[in-house]
Order: sequence, then structure tokens, then C-alpha cells
Amino acid sequence: MDQLSAMRVFVRVVETGNFSRAAATLNMPKTTVTNMVQGLERHLRTTLLNRTTRRVMVTTDGALYYERAAQILAELDELDGSMSNSQTQPTGRVRVEMAGAFADLLVIPNLCDFHTRYPQITLDIGVGDRLVDYIAENVDCALRGGTPTDQSLIARKVGEIGFRFYAAPRYIEKFGIPNHPNELTESHYCIGYLNATSGRIMPMDFCRGDEKLEINPRYVISVNDARSYVNAAISGIGIAQAVEFMVRDAVAREELIEVLPDWDCEPLPLYIVYPQTRHLSNKVRVFVDWLARLVQTLKAEEQRAQIRRAS
Repeated sequence: MDQLSAMRVFVRVVETGNFSRAAATLNMPKTTVTNMVQGLERHLRTTLLNRTTRRVMVTTDGALYYERAAQILAELDELDGSMSNSQTQPTGRVRVEMAGAFADLLVIPNLCDFHTRYPQITLDIGVGDRLVDYIAENVDCALRGGTPTDQSLIARKVGEIGFRFYAAPRYIEKFGIPNHPNELTESHYCIGYLNATSGRIMPMDFCRGDEKLEINPRYVISVNDARSYVNAAISGIGIAQAVEFMVRDAVAREELIEVLPDWDCEPLPLYIVYPQTRHLSNKVRVFVDWLARLVQTLKAEEQRAQIRRAS
């Protein structure tokens, strides 16, 4: 019996909750997964898992073995990664999750650069703002906007992005240009952004010098996707508080016009998050570092745009 391989299979069964999902993530036949776990139990002379027709339950011995096995495998992966040198290209698959706007407008347009640097890394990008089970779904890391609140995740801040306020020409023709954020609750409409976690419409933050405001704007439509949010603004149905890189093309095409230019907004921090139970392998580390550089480049472009506006 290959005990190391059997340990990896057992850990995946525990993390995914059943043999079928473990087999799928390991790209193995289910019978092979079952036989390897049974062989490990015979080797250890104990029962690690109790099987029913619907689920797998970890025994007391199984829980103890899982804890130590997961730690040993993580340390072994870290050791393998640390032995890589500058002459060795990182290799393998990296599974990352991110919102659609980050994928479409930030990461994917620059992936040729990443592939040129690291041609032996394959990226699987999951797109969306959904809650992710990092262990069961075998996700290496995620790019998230906002400060993480999940204490089970390790978070590395890779930068921050700024917001401005925009409206379509057809909206301005109908409602005019607001002169103050308070007008957004009285004589104007906005696009509402629905927080996927709380189910509530997110307020708009404004700051100008020492003056800070939080506005709960009137809205006709709310969405929970950044791309739909921008498209709604382009349609002329309301004012949007949008990340600059998301509306750059629409502004260039004069589909959106900046409004309330004297007002700023607190920047949105960007974090790479990953489970505490996982050490960053070399292949994941180079992707995280590349992404951090990409965000910093974006931030520099925003700062140059602010200088142009000020002048």
C-alpha cells in the first residue's frame, strides 16, 4: 500500500464528505478511492470512517488521524514548494474564485502576461460572489473585495481600488446633474447594489475633506452583480457608484459621464484569501504575487487619472 497516497485520499474524503465527491476532485474512480481508504484502515487496524447510504461519518480515531494527516500533508507540500529554485518553473493547477468584474476586466485581459511568465501553470477561474467551501471544492484562493470577516481564512491585502460616481447622458437629460449627495435621496435615482451576504442594499459613502456622508439612495432597480450594475447605469435608469476600471470603456465611449466630481469615496480593499489549513504552494504564491502587482498597476493608473482631473 502507498500510505502517502492513501492518506491524501482519506483526507479528501473527509473534506468533501463522501467518496463520490472525493473521487471527482482527485480524478480517480470511486472504487479506487474506496479501496485505498479500506487499505489504510487495515494498515492502521482501526475504523476511520462509518459509511451509510447517504453520508460518511468520521470516527473518533478517524478524526484524530485526519488532523495529523492533514498537517503532515500540508507540511510536505510546503517542503516541496520551498525546494523550488529560480531555475525551476512552478507547475500545476491553481483554482481561484473571484467576482465577474475582476475576472472580465482585470485578470483575464492580462492573463497572457501571466502565461508568458509561468507557462506550466493552469488556472481554473470560478466566477461569482457566492460563498465558497474552499476545502470541499478544492479552491486554492479567492480574490475578494472588502475586509474579510471569516476567521477561518488567511487574508493578504493586495491593494485597493477607488470609486467615482457616474450617470448616462440620457439620465442627465431627464433628471439633470446632482450638485450634492443629499439630492440622491430626494430628486434623483441610483442603481442599488444588493449585498449577497446581508440581502440589503448597500449604502453609498461620500467624503469631501472632513465631511463624510452615508446615503441610502432612492433606486428603481437593484442588482447583485457588478457587470449588471454598470449596464444598468449605461441604460440611464440611475446613478452608479462604480470602480473606475469597470467603467473606463463606457466613459471613453461617452456612455457614462462622471458626476459629483468633488466627492470621493473610501477605497475598496482587495484581499487574497485562502484556508488556514493550507500553506501557499509555490504555484499559488507566484499567482498571488502577480495579482498583487497587477492591482498596484491599476492603482497607479487611478492616481494618474486623479491628477489629470485635478489639473
